[in-house]
Amino acid sequence: MNTAFYNGAVYSGELPLKTAFLVSEGHFAAVGTDEEILRLTGAEDRRIDLQGRFVCAGFNDSHMHLLNYGNSLRSVNLAKATGSLQALLSALSERLQTRPPESGEWLVGRGWNQDYFSDVRRMPDRIDLDGISAQVPIRITRACGHCCVINSKALQLAGIDRNTKAPEGGSIGHDENGEPDGRLYENAIELLNPVTPVPDKKTLKILLQAAMKEANKYGITSVQTDDYSSFRSVPWQLINEAYQELEREGKLTLRVTEQCNFNDPALLRGFIEAGNTTGTGSEFFRIGPLKLLGDGSLGSRTAHLSMPYLNTDGQEQGFSLFSKEELREMVSLAHRNGMSVAVHAIGDACLDEVLDAIEDALREYPRADHRHGIVHCQITRANQLERMARLKVHIYAQSIFLDYDNHIVRVLVPETLADTSYSWKTLLRAGLTVSNGSDCPVELPDVMAGIQCAVTRCALDGFGPYLPDQAFTVQEALDSFTQAGARASFEETIKGRIQPGMLSDFVVLSQNPFDTEPEKLHEIKVLETWLGGKKLPL
Repeated sequence: MNTAFYNGAVYSGELPLKTAFLVSEGHFAAVGTDEEILRLTGAEDRRIDLQGRFVCAGFNDSHMHLLNYGNSLRSVNLAKATGSLQALLSALSERLQTRPPESGEWLVGRGWNQDYFSDVRRMPDRIDLDGISAQVPIRITRACGHCCVINSKALQLAGIDRNTKAPEGGSIGHDENGEPDGRLYENAIELLNPVTPVPDKKTLKILLQAAMKEANKYGITSVQTDDYSSFRSVPWQLINEAYQELEREGKLTLRVTEQCNFNDPALLRGFIEAGNTTGTGSEFFRIGPLKLLGDGSLGSRTAHLSMPYLNTDGQEQGFSLFSKEELREMVSLAHRNGMSVAVHAIGDACLDEVLDAIEDALREYPRADHRHGIVHCQITRANQLERMARLKVHIYAQSIFLDYDNHIVRVLVPETLADTSYSWKTLLRAGLTVSNGSDCPVELPDVMAGIQCAVTRCALDGFGPYLPDQAFTVQEALDSFTQAGARASFEETIKGRIQPGMLSDFVVLSQNPFDTEPEKLHEIKVLETWLGGKKLPL
């Protein structure tokens, strides 16, 4: 049985808008006018009146952390309590009282941002958390995921004291007496891995299902997700098995491309030797690029800049998480084995190292359609924009970051860098593909909020605009969340547009974005999400 959808405002991936389309066996069979589509239906076919509502291809979040999102959903939501340090501590105390952890469990929270505190101008520390509990280990992760704070009990369990050396690419905070203050940055967070409780496969599946359900509410039908870094003690094989079992059970409500995070050449080599490379898998779960974490974040002051951060002692420039030699080895290993790479680079100094590694790999093993990508691509210099265009890299942008970064970029970053940063429109004009995402759970996977930030270049509270000449049109913003994401995973011929032969993943919105005031785009509601021609429960 076919289903005809008519009387709509249908963005097929091209303008002008159409009004109708036909779905058959999980694919779009035709798109056109009401008359054209209804003519193709028979008595046994369904006809659904869209009542003038807007329809486009299902949204694709091209960089997020689905498993981590599921885990954050069961943690204390500190994003809702980040107006002050006291509010944060109160939220943790309330959770401890109402849902005390079972034996061996930790009290875990995520989403705080000290830049939003109204009562103090500092990060939390172990003393703050010790006031919540001295017996229960506590860990709270900053919104960016690049810094966490633990209490004294957690420090004790992890064996971290004043003599503990931070691993390369990480740092441990200390108080004025030289004792650990509970703050762990970047690779130092991995010191907690041996003592942090880890989920089994059953729990992994529960977390993934919870995250998928939330993503579907935002109209998301595809994600490109970094899951292997969510629990370093959980082997990648177990995560793959969780996805594959959910697929066999018919419980995957997203099409998933795994951005495979490895930080050790031996692990990556074993992964490749097991038959994994970019593109292997099914339409519901497939292997994507090697994902590498190049540096930190702006908010935690760990993104690696070529110049010192403003309002510091002139020494703070952040740091890279790999040496140049390690980065080159990992990129080369992936490249010569047919894998694309997607490397997190927020600071321009880190970006130099990433582009060097990609260029070296291409010089050694030329490949035209490599689709190596830069994740975030925030702080950039003009010569780097030109270099990225020449190397034809893919850009995994997060326009929703402009909601927060509008408030901090010129406070933290020297003007000479700030004036050429977040320049995704320049890269788009240069012919590069710019896909969009949320980096969830760093931000919620709220696509319409991301579209508004891309179009206005303002924070959602109206602050800005930051470099308004870099604004996307509504069409460019929609494309960045649909067909551009499909291209990132080599799937542009099967999804991302409402065109004959493509997978019938689509979203129905409450308003037409092309007719909506830019400042109100985030108010548009997702009414329906369809995957493979089937309506998902929201």
